Amino acid sequence: MAEALSIIDLENVVVRFSGDSGDGMQLAGNIFSNVSAVLGNDISTFPDYPAEIRAPQGTISGVSGYQVHIGTKKVYTSGDKCDVLVAMNPAALKTNIKFTTPQSIIIIDTDSFTKKDLEKALFVTDDPFAELHICNTVIDAPITSMCKESLKDSGLDNKSIIRCKNMFALGLVCWLFNRPLEHAMHMLQKKFSKKPTIAEANIKVLTDGYNYGHNIHASVPTYRVESSETQKKGFYMDVDGNKATAYGLIAAAERAGLKLFLGSYPITPATDILHELSKHKALGVKTVQAEDEIAGISTAIGASFAGCLAATTTSGPGLCLKSEAINLAVIAELPLVIVDVMRGGPSTGLPTKSEQTDLLQALYGRNGESPLVVIAATSPTNCFESAFYASKIAVEHMTPVILLTDGYIANGSAAWRIPDLTSYPEITPNYVPEGTENWKPYNRDPKTKVRYWAVPGRKGFEHRIGGLEKDFLTSAISTNPANHQKMTETRKAKIDYIATCIPELKVEGNEDASLLVVGWGGTYGHLHSAVKECNQENKPTALAHFNFINPLPKNTLEVLSKYKKIVVCEQNMGQFAGYLRMNFPGLEITQFNKVEGQPLAVNELKKHFIKLMEE
Repeated sequence: MAEALSIIDLENVVVRFSGDSGDGMQLAGNIFSNVSAVLGNDISTFPDYPAEIRAPQGTISGVSGYQVHIGTKKVYTSGDKCDVLVAMNPAALKTNIKFTTPQSIIIIDTDSFTKKDLEKALFVTDDPFAELHICNTVIDAPITSMCKESLKDSGLDNKSIIRCKNMFALGLVCWLFNRPLEHAMHMLQKKFSKKPTIAEANIKVLTDGYNYGHNIHASVPTYRVESSETQKKGFYMDVDGNKATAYGLIAAAERAGLKLFLGSYPITPATDILHELSKHKALGVKTVQAEDEIAGISTAIGASFAGCLAATTTSGPGLCLKSEAINLAVIAELPLVIVDVMRGGPSTGLPTKSEQTDLLQALYGRNGESPLVVIAATSPTNCFESAFYASKIAVEHMTPVILLTDGYIANGSAAWRIPDLTSYPEITPNYVPEGTENWKPYNRDPKTKVRYWAVPGRKGFEHRIGGLEKDFLTSAISTNPANHQKMTETRKAKIDYIATCIPELKVEGNEDASLLVVGWGGTYGHLHSAVKECNQENKPTALAHFNFINPLPKNTLEVLSKYKKIVVCEQNMGQFAGYLRMNFPGLEITQFNKVEGQPLAVNELKKHFIKLMEE
């Protein structure tokens, strides 16, 4: 009789699925994170995949990974290290062993650890565990051969059967963490709704993987992560940053009473925003997949002139190409949301990896004095709020707004409580007031400097705007030097005024600390976690994290000047640090910079902060 199974309760756990690009690791990880979200866990995920469409099978360059962090309390990062590593072949083991600890459990497919597989992964011996000095607990299962046995009567060909092995691994992980299979089965039925035979095969293999763990490893303890203690009641979904961005744009159009238009060109890692918005024609969303980046933003500018909430999406290389058209929107003073999902650069760079290296391009990457608003989202779920408020600012202040997200938060996901849209503020377009006579296109509100928006089709408000400078009073084309000075100052003043309309900068952690950690955008989770751990270890630390970058919150200098030491942490070589120095000369700032295409590590940040405090 098998020994009674013991269950160990955990507050959080990190699981990393890894294998070939064709092994379905992204799907397995996505299903596991969804199951955990449904069970009430808080989650944070990190898809980590290569740029190659299909690298040679079994090679290090073709390894794809998906890491998910689940917890009973609020989870802010996908985790530095994993507690469980699923390595479907030697290349996956070799590439991902750096993400494990000596206590990590490793699950392998022994059928994929042949001599030939080891050679492809550049092992020099026939014992990869000894070669990598691995002493971990290893669950070695003949996953491929068991899939073949499980589906021998399914009628599927050998290739299709082997493709199901990711579900066997998922079933094994679900057993290890006492995850019920019902929701995973539902996801598979939905995904393969047009291929019921494939759905049935995956569900069978998923169940067999779960049963294998139960039967063969009955004496090994399993683990349980209870529902989150911090989640409010409501309807939740697992949402990634790109989808949340799309939903934020839709919500903003609804609150503004405008039609949403997206003109875009596919580019990694921003394409999913276009894909998501194209599904919502029933909500009045119009999408155009243009022939290139320039055409994408040009259609959006046209839609803005016509009275829509207009947006365009891209990544760093595309932002370069859009710069001339962005300038047109600046001088024409039209509302436009430009979403830049930052990736590794320069040029094609690291298309599937994440950086924060587009900041200075967003701020200054245009000719002339070309001020606009720059906002940075801080998490997958914050992409919703950031897209909403980027739209609100664009429409109410008649300006382009660049919303910076990045590959980490755009592809990563979290449990998101679906909000009540009525709790969000109305968006009021700055239309020409009724009864206005002798209106000119560049007439503007004297306080905010925002020009009035005249939607074509209204009698008496026929007009043309364009890229040539206009006269402040007559709105006619002007080359007058004094007028150009006045218009340049006016466009700047319009953006500066927005500082009075955005939230002030808040400080987290220990406000009385001597060290202030400063960050912006998608590094929030890691900085928050590192600062929290420092304070738990009686190392007083404060955090100021920026959503709004141009204009900066009006109390920025007041906050920064209170601290003896300031360290600005970025996934670039110091762009925001330089921006702060330029705005606040004399401010003493140190830097922590990483440009590795990978998320910051909480433990490394914590050590750096403690070292600064002890110096």
